[in-house]
Amino acid sequence: MRFKELNPLLHSPLRLAIMSILVSSESADFNYIKEQTGATSGNISVQLDKLQSAGYISIEKHFKGRKPCTTCRITQEGVSQFEEYVTAIQSYLK
Repeated sequence: MRFKELNPLLHSPLRLAIMSILVSSESADFNYIKEQTGATSGNISVQLDKLQSAGYISIEKHFKGRKPCTTCRITQEGVSQFEEYVTAIQSYLK
């Protein structure tokens, strides 16, 4: 039996956690992602940039009053890649 290759971009625990949050909620703000993952702001920023560069998420920056707010949304490509990753993991578990 030949296993599917795991997507190296999604194989990172923090990027996988971010994608899991977004696939279940469609969008989330930066602070929610930080709260849920327990990661540092700097680490989350780096991982979000990588996911955005790959086309897996979109990032919208705006203000709520005077406070900056960053909202992340999973793209259709991100959903597809996440589903492929889950299928690949399942093939290892069979």
